[in-house]
Order: sequence, then C-alpha cells, then structure tokens
Amino acid sequence: MRSRSEVIRQLTDPGLIAVVRARRRNQVLPLSEALIAGGVIAIEITMTTPEAIEAIREATAFFGARALIGVGTILEADTCRKAIEAGAEFVVSPITKAEIVEAAHAADRPVMLGAYTPTEAQAAHEMGADFVKLFPADGLGASYIKALRAPLPHLKIVPTGGVDLSTVAPLIKAGCAALGVGSSLISPALLDREAWTELTELARKFVDAVAAARNS
Repeated sequence: MRSRSEVIRQLTDPGLIAVVRARRRNQVLPLSEALIAGGVIAIEITMTTPEAIEAIREATAFFGARALIGVGTILEADTCRKAIEAGAEFVVSPITKAEIVEAAHAADRPVMLGAYTPTEAQAAHEMGADFVKLFPADGLGASYIKALRAPLPHLKIVPTGGVDLSTVAPLIKAGCAALGVGSSLISPALLDREAWTELTELARKFVDAVAAARNS
C-alpha cells in the first residue's frame, strides 16, 4: 500500500484527478481503464455513483498500483472510513470538516477539503488538509486563484468545476497543484454512449495540456 506522501506525489504528477459520477457501478472499471490508457491515473469515485463503496473495492482490487483510486463527495467521517476500508487511497470532500481529515490521516491517507473563500481555504489548511479543493471553481478562474495564493502561497489548490482544455494552462500557471476534472472529461453524453475510446483520447489531451503548461 502506498504511503500518504507517495499518494500526494502521484496526485500532482501528472496533476489531473478525474471526478467520476458514473451512471452505474459496472461502468467504473471500463471507464477507469480508458482514463488510465490516456494517462490519468488519479480516479475519484464520488459517493453519488451507485454502490460507490463496492465500486471502489472492485476498482482497487482490479487495478492495483496502476491507478490511484480515491473517493469523493465525502461529508462525514464514517463514510470516509468505509471508503478507505474498501481501498480508497485519497479522500475528497466538497466541504470543510475537521473530522474527515482526522479519519483520513488516521489511515495514512491524504485528504482534500472543499473551500471557496480565503478564510475557508486557510481553515482547511489549518485542519490539516493536504490539498484545498476550490469548489465550485466555475466563474472564479485563474485570476482568483492567483490572487488567493498571493497572500497564501502555502496552499495546495485543486480547482474543481470550470476546468476544461481551454482553462488548463491558465490554472496551472496560476499555481494550482492539480486539477479536478469532471464533466468536461467524463460528460453525461459520453457515459450514455459508453464511448471509452473517445475518453482515452480526451484524457490524453488533458495530460498533454498540463505538461505543456508546466513546461512553458
């Protein structure tokens, strides 16, 4: 099992976290396989996915070290512990709640707490969050993140919402540690069509866009 520090390193390289809200549990394995083929190894299975805990258990057992399977939409400690017991290697929450950090760190798992304002982001950091999930990031953009990090450069910001191929470069250049990518990568239409080859191609474009932004 990877250590917390190793998972943190792999979450920032290549720096993309796929936010998975599958229609059905049986979509998770082929969907994840498509993402991995495209170079996206960090896969956040949200609790809004049907039978999410079992989906995490299956994905962790199936992919092993090939992927980082995490859990998203965690709202309290008990679900956090259940997801980790099922194999989740990182924990993501849309809210700022200390008990989630305590439960994740007790199992040596990194955690990302949700925040929107500078006060919330700093509070998440002081609670021990390894990353701050800026959510919802739609409409805030790179200029907000750059302004946020000016007085708070220690924050490891991961925006979720509003991340697409056109915003990757400015967000990375603003200092984001990684990007959470949801419907612009795994759209409802793609899920309906189960277009896994298309997903692989799109994942590769996101990976290339992050690499280009970091190297420019």
